[in-house]
Amino acid sequence: MERIELHFPAGDALPAKALAGVVGSGDLEAIYQPAADRSLRVIITTSVDGGGQRWQHLFERVGNAHALPSGRLDINDFGATPGVARLRIEQVFEEASHV
Repeated sequence: MERIELHFPAGDALPAKALAGVVGSGDLEAIYQPAADRSLRVIITTSVDGGGQRWQHLFERVGNAHALPSGRLDINDFGATPGVARLRIEQVFEEASHV
């Protein structure tokens, strides 16, 4: 197991906490908690060692598509593909945008 912590500049926090996905074979769970500090703290616990740069690039792509929200994002990964990881991240942000 590897623990990766990333920090990104961010815009406004989303209004609610949210959860997307489940931890299981080939999937991941994303948990978002809003905060007003204008940064996004991402903590990834993954079964795949050596993936720090892959996660960094994934969040750079997500951030290029739309502004990242302020807060904390916990990701519990069990070998999800980059496509599934991005889907879960976008889902948790979408869910947190609805009150």
